[in-house]
Amino acid sequence: MGYFKNIGKTYKKFKLGLTPQQTLFYGFFTYITFGFILLCIPLLQKTPISWVDNLFTAASAVSTTGLLTVPLTESYTFLGQLVIMVLFQLGGIGYLTFTTFVILSTTRKMTHWHQKILKTEFTLPNTLHIRDFIKSVAIFTMVMETIGAILYFVAFKGAGLSFWNAVWSSIFHSISAFCTAGFSLDPNGFTSYLDNGLINFTTSMLAICGSMGFIVVTDIFLWIKNKSHQLSFTTKIIFYGFIILLAMGTVLLYFTEPSLSNINENERLMASFFQAMSAMTTVGFNTVDIGLFSQAILMVTIFLMYVGASPSGTAGGIKITTLTAVLAIMKSGLQGKKTITFMHRKIPGERLQIAISTFIFYTLLLVLGTLLVCYTNNFKFENILFEVASALGTVGLSTGITGDLDNFGKIILSILMFIGRLGVLTFGLALWYKKSKNKYNVVSEEDLAI
Repeated sequence: MGYFKNIGKTYKKFKLGLTPQQTLFYGFFTYITFGFILLCIPLLQKTPISWVDNLFTAASAVSTTGLLTVPLTESYTFLGQLVIMVLFQLGGIGYLTFTTFVILSTTRKMTHWHQKILKTEFTLPNTLHIRDFIKSVAIFTMVMETIGAILYFVAFKGAGLSFWNAVWSSIFHSISAFCTAGFSLDPNGFTSYLDNGLINFTTSMLAICGSMGFIVVTDIFLWIKNKSHQLSFTTKIIFYGFIILLAMGTVLLYFTEPSLSNINENERLMASFFQAMSAMTTVGFNTVDIGLFSQAILMVTIFLMYVGASPSGTAGGIKITTLTAVLAIMKSGLQGKKTITFMHRKIPGERLQIAISTFIFYTLLLVLGTLLVCYTNNFKFENILFEVASALGTVGLSTGITGDLDNFGKIILSILMFIGRLGVLTFGLALWYKKSKNKYNVVSEEDLAI
């Protein structure tokens, strides 16, 4: 008994000694490890699956990416599919969110340790009350996924699926869409439902709400309900940025993508909107074959995946707010201004430092990941770049080469998916952050030619 007490004390001491970023690192790593171990159990497999493919699937599920190296329904039993669904549900709502909700529901107590980690994970403002936020997120998640499951059931049943297949598919896809996981029970994704308006609408609604996050969705809802309600500066940036980029992607796909020219105008518009939305929200579903896209549209899609959506939602990418801050820095620099402003608002220096660090680190990882995969895989450069951007952005869209990558390429993508879900800055701080031993340490300032 004393042995277990000592282990408990050691673990508690270790846990309290970690920074919030390190706690998130170990938390998501633990999720992936447990998922990997479970998926390796033969009972969960229809056919033997290599350890690399199981690791890839676990990383893809926890990171809510949706990339797969093996066909989901042909490789995993119902129990295996259930484990994968639980993994992307946990990955979607975030590390500690579910357990914290349970703690609040039973003991009404939450430690300062929990609060620090949750604020780091969800990029929350300091003024927000964590207790209310967690309860709201849990309720918001359950309500949205329930609505989505009902709508999906109607659509799948109408499309000819049997009752129980429709039930399972509706639950699986509703959670997958809201968590922007992009996992589908159909090997061809949603290509069979290109002209199904209900499935297109349901997927888009869930993905947009999930990628925006509870804070932004609530802010916009209150604004729609009562015009006197003032949107926060962050919500305005995300809302307007999302609409502009989504419209840009939709227009470019509609007018310039040759592979969509052979379908009627209504289906082409629906497909163009859906694929632009899928890339931006990083949900990763597809209603058309991405492998047929032209180089130009592949680059447009890569850019949308690179940006992503809201920092408080389930989407990956650098986030719209980061892109906005970088553009504000560039604009002020070109205008010769010392103060960085956007929409007549001054952006705090601390936020600018975070934004530029995220932008540079994310771009470096994208370049490095592409370079490493190119070394051992002989595919078109744009296809490899697309695959790496999809993994790092936790998107799940693919040109069709994922399963043909060698083991080294699969491991690289698995690492990138993990980093993408964790957040590149959180990943960097988890590895390299050091507390200053002397807060009064003074360093000399030197000029640098730029």
